[in-house]
Amino acid sequence: MTLPSRDTRVTYPDGDVVSEATVLHVTDSGDGRTVVLLDRTAFHPVDTAWPDQPSDRGSMSDGIQRWPVPEAVTGGIHEGELFLGADLPVRTGTEGWVFVVGHVVEGSGPRVGTPVRIEADRALRTDLSLGHTACHLASLALDLALRDSWTKEPPRDGLGSPAFDALAIQRSRIEPRGSVDTYRIGKSLRRKGFDPAGLDDLDAVAARVDEALARWLSQASAVRVEREAEELSARRAWTCRLDDTDIRIPCGGTHADSLTRFSSVHVDLERRDVEGGLELVMHTRAVARHDRARMAGSVS
Repeated sequence: MTLPSRDTRVTYPDGDVVSEATVLHVTDSGDGRTVVLLDRTAFHPVDTAWPDQPSDRGSMSDGIQRWPVPEAVTGGIHEGELFLGADLPVRTGTEGWVFVVGHVVEGSGPRVGTPVRIEADRALRTDLSLGHTACHLASLALDLALRDSWTKEPPRDGLGSPAFDALAIQRSRIEPRGSVDTYRIGKSLRRKGFDPAGLDDLDAVAARVDEALARWLSQASAVRVEREAEELSARRAWTCRLDDTDIRIPCGGTHADSLTRFSSVHVDLERRDVEGGLELVMHTRAVARHDRARMAGSVS
């Protein structure tokens, strides 16, 4: 069966949750499911190299039959072979590869050439988008809160703060309306000039983070995902104006379209002793504006 010769075109960076497409390839995943490749999709797949944001969930329909789509994965095609998910051995964008979104459907799935409609779960997309935008805001706020904890001149983020997040991040997990980010403070970071004593009073650090977050939310800036092209492998970036500065962070995820979508964003910080240093874990939680309005309206 012929494999696609060009990247899947993706529309989720524009906020789409529904798309019309044509089935280009189907393959048995071996577990009672089928992986379906389309020419275009609104589905956001989990990225293999940096799997911070979970994939969309939803459905696929040909107008007669409907198939649940519990997940979507990033795939790559090279020399006539398809690699999916964890089996993909290269980063998205590697020269000589075609990159595709693999829609995992329950059952045998539609046939090649079939026109289909694909629809992502709107509520889940909204919650993950809020979580991802909150994650970026919190990372910048953490950089700002720790700006006086450096003894050398480090690289700086888009707001001019020492780039603690970029230098120390080990894992990031986007959750509905939040995220969990784990930072490693070991010899390498100390050699770059970070003084771990800056983490001695975590309550004070968290308070500074929350203060910055509240200030930025009050600025009510628009949020955009900029991209070079529609292809899955095209570079994309999260953009937002904070403190009169345009911030641009490379990112392949989905996002809220405005800071007005948030009522609040709050962090909790946790310090863990590990071999060779310590870990800082930041739990970010967002409250959507309509949630706060609903809670206020429920009080009699």
